[in-house]
Amino acid sequence: MTALNLDYLKTFTLVAELGSFSAAAERLGLTQPAISLQVRALEKQLGVRLVERVGRTARPSPAGDELLAHAGRIEAAANQAIEAVARHAKGVLGRVRLGTGATPCAFLLPPLLADLKRRFPDLDITVTTGNSADIVRAVDDNLLDIGLVSLPVSGRMFDITPLFDERFVAIAPPETALLDTVTPDTLAQRPLILYEPGANTRRITDEWLAASGSTVKPVMALGSVDAIKEMVAVGLGSALVPEIALRASDRERLVVRPLSPPLSRRFALLLRRDKRLDRALRETLAALKTLEVLEPAR
Repeated sequence: MTALNLDYLKTFTLVAELGSFSAAAERLGLTQPAISLQVRALEKQLGVRLVERVGRTARPSPAGDELLAHAGRIEAAANQAIEAVARHAKGVLGRVRLGTGATPCAFLLPPLLADLKRRFPDLDITVTTGNSADIVRAVDDNLLDIGLVSLPVSGRMFDITPLFDERFVAIAPPETALLDTVTPDTLAQRPLILYEPGANTRRITDEWLAASGSTVKPVMALGSVDAIKEMVAVGLGSALVPEIALRASDRERLVVRPLSPPLSRRFALLLRRDKRLDRALRETLAALKTLEVLEPAR
């Protein structure tokens, strides 16, 4: 049996409610023969008579009464489905799964996500943090829709949009005497607090420090930029951190210096080339692309 024609079901329900083919035709703006044709088509599909004439009145047959008992729920379910799909089409509802590192998540995304939520209250954005390699794999496996990751990233299946350069600076305990710019040689001579091994951040800072020619042995290796800042603030060592991770209050309690040579990493948006861009995803991507104009807090 083919699926019920919802228009024919509505016509039958109206005939049963009004007790008249002509009244149903007037209500729907159709001719009486058109109404009769729709009811007969529904009867033919179901293999039963649905309407019986009693004098000049059309009444549902026993089989028609059975169908009427379900018609309301069928129509309600159909209307709910149409409404739900329409909300997606209008872009006011949708799910976007975003993955990024802890630093962009904490220091770049909050105002952007708040603005998206204000403009699209029913937009459901979930954020997962991790290192870039894990985020790239999750995007590739379609466990995430978008990755905001540090380059380089390889793979012909990805669409990659570079956004901004994340600059690093040196931070030291209060009242530490440092030159206007800090070199690898300068930091290599001090107790250092670095990121945990394995992450891209640790790799690029190790490469920068290697220019000193000295073997650097950190006194601590931590996974959180906030934890690193706190340890530096109480005098346990110096560190290299992304400049965007420094709030105004951090600059008041830490010595902050630019690096020579400069150290930075480029962040980019990452998604699969075959990813279908619905309205929710398009709006989120458009918002994320504005990150390229943001400057670190001073």
